[in-house]
Amino acid sequence: MEQSVQPLDVPTPIDFRLMTDATEWERTALEKRPNRPQVFDAFASELLALGKPNLKVLELGSGPGFLAQHLLARIPTMHLTLLDFSDAMHTLAKLRLGSRAEQTTFLTRSFKEPQWAEGLAHFDAVVTNQAVHELRHTRHAEALHRQVGQVLKKGGVYLVCDHFFGEGGLSNDQLYMTIEEQQRTLERAGYDVKPILKSGSLMLYRAT
Repeated sequence: MEQSVQPLDVPTPIDFRLMTDATEWERTALEKRPNRPQVFDAFASELLALGKPNLKVLELGSGPGFLAQHLLARIPTMHLTLLDFSDAMHTLAKLRLGSRAEQTTFLTRSFKEPQWAEGLAHFDAVVTNQAVHELRHTRHAEALHRQVGQVLKKGGVYLVCDHFFGEGGLSNDQLYMTIEEQQRTLERAGYDVKPILKSGSLMLYRAT
């Protein structure tokens, strides 16, 4: 009997752990995705709709703090835990957040590692923007979504946004799923899923 061969992960062309690479990505990111403020506003609105004054929120793949900066401006009483595998990205985020970095926990871990969630729990929300494809293959996404469920409070919300594959989206079907596949993958991981926003090549979902 022939054994099935697992597809290879897609190699990344950039090393976010290097300050030179992280800084260059930061410089060009907003130019490439001018629709990001609209997406960030949708994240903030969903969190505000929870109606909790002191939200405890985990961001996966937080990068240089673009989303964190926006959320803390809209919801200044929240506490953010920023998880990223790159200390260089955390350095850039601390500079971006300024004094608001004091209400932020910076955690250097990779959500590609099976143990990333150890010691983390009871978040009102987990958010992630444009990071799920950094698993480097779509087959890893369901496992990540299941792990997120383990760190959420009962009734917590998972806000997940990433590029999609197909018309209007991006072209690599190993890194990106169709909109239908994105929703099915979240549902297989045990969530009730509601599409929130389609903006450019990005799709945002609320999963509970």
